[in-house]
Amino acid sequence: MFHVAGQKRRFIHDLKLASILAATAGSVNVAGFFAFEVLTTNVTGHVATLASEIVAYRWSAASVKLLWMVIFFLGAFSSGLLIEFVGRRYPRFSHTIPLVLEMIILSFVGYYGSKYYDYSEELIHLLAGSLLFAMGLQNAMVTMVSGSVVRTTHLTGLFTDLGIEGAKIIARYKNATDREKMFKKFILHAIIVIFFLLGGILGGFLYANYLFKAFLFPLGLLFTAMIYDIGYNRIYLLSRAKNIKKISLARAKLEN
Repeated sequence: MFHVAGQKRRFIHDLKLASILAATAGSVNVAGFFAFEVLTTNVTGHVATLASEIVAYRWSAASVKLLWMVIFFLGAFSSGLLIEFVGRRYPRFSHTIPLVLEMIILSFVGYYGSKYYDYSEELIHLLAGSLLFAMGLQNAMVTMVSGSVVRTTHLTGLFTDLGIEGAKIIARYKNATDREKMFKKFILHAIIVIFFLLGGILGGFLYANYLFKAFLFPLGLLFTAMIYDIGYNRIYLLSRAKNIKKISLARAKLEN
């Protein structure tokens, strides 16, 4: 899912990436909203409320909304910077640091919230801000890994793409190549929406019943994705090494 980039990426890679990380984002968004009444996976709503707070001259509330936007930006910026620098020397592991950092943040929010959360503004800012930073990390990471094909933390653009792709499928139904390409894009974006919704339902249910332990669910999804990717990559490398060895032996026999 993560280590394959560029022309080597296939539809199945993006599908796996989209389903797991969309469910992660959905669960974090709803659990975070239940806990702090703050949406943590996008900044669209915060921009709208920032404007309304400015119009109402509520400068303190406006500064908080601006803070959420800056934190999400810093998460995306940090993820992009880490991927760029690590990718220069270790391209197969360029995604690992942002992914691990996101897991650490979710662990921190789950643990610290369970132990110390008292509904104070300071802790809301700390914990909700941490989730916004984590979602910025994830969105930038998945965007860069997939070549801007997959985005998992907001749905406005996805519904726009679904509408466009649905129209293209109908308009180009006679062109099998275009129809198949558009259909794959439609399925990919539909999967993101479905898994974001499922993740949100599970995240809300888990928080309602287990409070901050609900963050173990997205943490578990990320851990599973990372372990799967490491295992898949090792199998791929072993298979490739065996194929190279077979080719070398075949060439040696022909030369002899």
